[in-house]
Amino acid sequence: MQRRCDRNRKRSKRRAIYCQNHGCYLESRSQKYQLFADKARQLQQRGMSRRSALMLVANQTAVSLEGEWLEAFWCEQCQQTKWYHVCKSDEGSYKVSVAPQELWLQVTGAIDPQGNPSVGEFTRRQAKVLNYRSIKDFQFVT
Repeated sequence: MQRRCDRNRKRSKRRAIYCQNHGCYLESRSQKYQLFADKARQLQQRGMSRRSALMLVANQTAVSLEGEWLEAFWCEQCQQTKWYHVCKSDEGSYKVSVAPQELWLQVTGAIDPQGNPSVGEFTRRQAKVLNYRSIKDFQFVT
């Protein structure tokens, strides 16, 4: 007969993802956003041969990159949330680096933290305002 404490040991443990600056545990603040490759060069950077990468991209419009994703984490010491590129190795360890801008083009369903470059500063500011005082940004001609 299994005791209760034996059953509880099968629970997954916290992922060992730590701040690069302070070494403290990082708390997840978002879902995982899966990365996709749509160019052969992106697959070649991950160790695939040129020919295999070209064939795969020719047959599929986008290839899911297993074990890689973007995720936002909160650091208690830094007191801020940052987006990280997370790579999980076969041994179960994680390699974490600050997400470069070009990776946002390889993710579906995520909103770029820098904002849409085609949106002006005024529109971006108005989208954040939640009260009636925002009317001050408009000048009425009488």
